[in-house]
Amino acid sequence: MSDILKIENLVVNYGGIEAVKNISIHVEEGKIVTLIGANGAGKSTTLRTVAGIVKPKRAKITFQGKDITGKQPDYIVSQGITLVPEGRRVFPNLTVLENLKIGAYLRKDNIQRDIDHVYELFPRLKERSWQLAGTLSGGEQQMLAVGRALMSRPKLIMMDEPSLGLAPIVVQGIFDIIRTINKEGITVLLIEQNANMALKAADWAYVLETGTITKQGTGQDLLADESIKEAYLGKTK
Repeated sequence: MSDILKIENLVVNYGGIEAVKNISIHVEEGKIVTLIGANGAGKSTTLRTVAGIVKPKRAKITFQGKDITGKQPDYIVSQGITLVPEGRRVFPNLTVLENLKIGAYLRKDNIQRDIDHVYELFPRLKERSWQLAGTLSGGEQQMLAVGRALMSRPKLIMMDEPSLGLAPIVVQGIFDIIRTINKEGITVLLIEQNANMALKAADWAYVLETGTITKQGTGQDLLADESIKEAYLGKTK
């Protein structure tokens, strides 16, 4: 398959600090691609730039062959890209159902089928459809954040630290859902602190260190890389 997303020569500055230093990332359609690296490596900045939230100093970002560099977030969503942000960012004073409907705010068609599909993926959300999002557990809020992103019918879903702060059993459930979403034909670009889980799920992976790509390869290849084991998997040589 061809690349659905190309990020070429991306440079992002915050004030006088170069947060991302001329990186290029290709995401093949239908695959799961992950970015791993320490905090401050530039991973979230990269996703936020693709989403139109951060403006790059220099870059060429193309989605399905169309230049989307520096476009507004609503335009990016309309093209088929959604971001599940770090920290979930659900609307706490709105119900589960209202949060889902917000995810479809650009759509003019009937959204009920997609609401039903989200409830199939996350039965817990159906049980709590009239509950305020702020009263949900962390895992339930993450389910809601993913479900809300799916409501725009994305072709590419970007996830920023979906397992952050969640219990191990909940994390496994989130990764099961990521695989299910991908099998349904949605490409996934994933940032994840749990490098072991991320690399096991990924078809391709990039390692970012202080704004630079230092390694790339299949998830399995990087899992077997001794330097990756030592730095990110809690294992020593």
